[in-house]
Amino acid sequence: MFSYIVRRVLYVIPILFGVTLITFVLFNLVGGNPVYQRLGKHGSEAEVKILSHELGLDLPLHQQYVFYLKQCLTFNFGRSWSTNQRIFEMLQNGIGASLSLAIPGFAAGIILSILISLALSFFRNTFVDRAMVVFCLAGISISMLVYIICFQYFLSYKLGIFPISGYETSIDGRWQYLILPMIIWVIVSLGSDVLLYRTIVLDEVFQDYVRTARAKGLTEKVVLLKHVLKNAMIPIITNIALEIPFLYTGSLLLEAFFGIPGLGGMTVQALNNSDFPVIKAMTYIGSIVYVFSNLISDIAYAVVDPRIKLE
Repeated sequence: MFSYIVRRVLYVIPILFGVTLITFVLFNLVGGNPVYQRLGKHGSEAEVKILSHELGLDLPLHQQYVFYLKQCLTFNFGRSWSTNQRIFEMLQNGIGASLSLAIPGFAAGIILSILISLALSFFRNTFVDRAMVVFCLAGISISMLVYIICFQYFLSYKLGIFPISGYETSIDGRWQYLILPMIIWVIVSLGSDVLLYRTIVLDEVFQDYVRTARAKGLTEKVVLLKHVLKNAMIPIITNIALEIPFLYTGSLLLEAFFGIPGLGGMTVQALNNSDFPVIKAMTYIGSIVYVFSNLISDIAYAVVDPRIKLE
């Protein structure tokens, strides 16, 4: 296990190197000169030269790329073009708000999806099963924006159960603002996850080992929880691993509409302002999270299924 993890971590190096190279090419060559995008059409020649020197864009391309690599290795991405804040400090300030929303909503969505999928496999081909499938399909068809507007109007504006928007940095005070976005997060994620996990569980329910377990006199509850769920965890873990990289940005719409100062809102603002340093930093961090989430999923495979050998 240890040697496997070490090899996988070493594989991360060329992957991240490729990510930095592609990001550099897209933002510095394909996307045009960042100086003109920052100054606009009316920048004078003197202003262009001064800003090019400040950003290091007057250097040869290979030196610019080496400088960008140093930024990635040290996580010192410079300053934001729009706010002039240090990007590292912006990340520190935003990641707490994003994870406070994302982790509870993500965990609750996974647990509820798995439990509902197991319940539907128990009530398969009944009215409950068909009704839930229709409900999930309807949920997928409705945009998150619709949920946000409806919940804010009825639960916040009309009934006053939750604040319409806002955020507090204190641990105790922030939750009153996060409960409603978490509810929306869970509802939106249930549709696709339940349909996927239901299919996975039903594939296992009709396997020979399940019929053998039932023939031994085991109850349906024991069969589902002890046998079916354990064997269905491989594709479920794969799906979870694919969703983990998006946690650090939270939900872009949720953070924007509820006024949560997280990384998602920061990314949207950077895109609107063409704030290339922030966008490049978020791209690089996203690639790191994605690579290590795949590593965690591979290790989890071996934990839930001892037949898998990590080599």
